[in-house]
Amino acid sequence: MSVQRAVILGADEHGLGDALADEGVSLTRLAGPTTRDGLREAGIEETDLLVVTETALATAIPVARELAADLRVVVYAGGTVPEFVRGQPALIVDPDLMAAGTVAEELVG
Repeated sequence: MSVQRAVILGADEHGLGDALADEGVSLTRLAGPTTRDGLREAGIEETDLLVVTETALATAIPVARELAADLRVVVYAGGTVPEFVRGQPALIVDPDLMAAGTVAEELVG
């Protein structure tokens, strides 16, 4: 699956959004907690990838999946993802273990 559009949910302190942009991915950024309408306004239904950069915001994953069933979801954050969303992301990566550039290359490649 080629990634052309991504929604970055969270502060993105480790720069995965910038790394994806460097790989040619078009980005929409959502800084904090969001709603179904917020995800729609961000274009989630036409997006290839949702990147959650704060575990507290992972609660948006089930809603995003309802809106876009084929959406690829990546959590790029330290800490623990809530139990009820643990099985939904395609990938959970701790930024202390893998650099943003490497993750971006893998997601786009």
